[in-house]
Amino acid sequence: MKKDSIEQLFDRLNGHLDIAEPDTAHHARFLEKLQSVNGQEKPVRKITWWKPLAIAASVALIFMVTLSRNTDSEIRELADISPEMEETQAFFTQTIERELFEIQQQASPETQAIIDDAITRLTALETNYDKLKKDLSESGQDKRVIYAMISNFQNRIDLLQQVLEHLDAIKNLNDLRPSAI
Repeated sequence: MKKDSIEQLFDRLNGHLDIAEPDTAHHARFLEKLQSVNGQEKPVRKITWWKPLAIAASVALIFMVTLSRNTDSEIRELADISPEMEETQAFFTQTIERELFEIQQQASPETQAIIDDAITRLTALETNYDKLKKDLSESGQDKRVIYAMISNFQNRIDLLQQVLEHLDAIKNLNDLRPSAI
């Protein structure tokens, strides 16, 4: 069926198709144009691999630096470990805040030196705690770091309790002095 339709097409176009051969000058002109294009060789660009490679290396380096900064900025707290640790941290933080408030309430010119010393020691413990948070971020959930963090909280509370005891002793001494005179 297709063969018949193709034959019909050629029969219909018979006499309308250009089947004449081009003259010899046409062939010579074509070869001349072909040689002129080949004669004007376009400069072949050398692909320098070091430039794209350097760009790729730079992008990879920037990505790695950014990734490492994101990791460093992700400092973990004791509360990030588990709900129980979150409760523990909240308890210690509230206790420390409450005792600091009591110490500030009992501040007087006689007790200011003791309070300043306690604040200095408390700041040192907080700095140590910040280092422990970094250690926790780096080590995952190392139990030694967790215990050290809890111990740090306990040391801060113990320090504040000792200061409160000293302040109470000073207050008691001051209360006894006027009555003895």
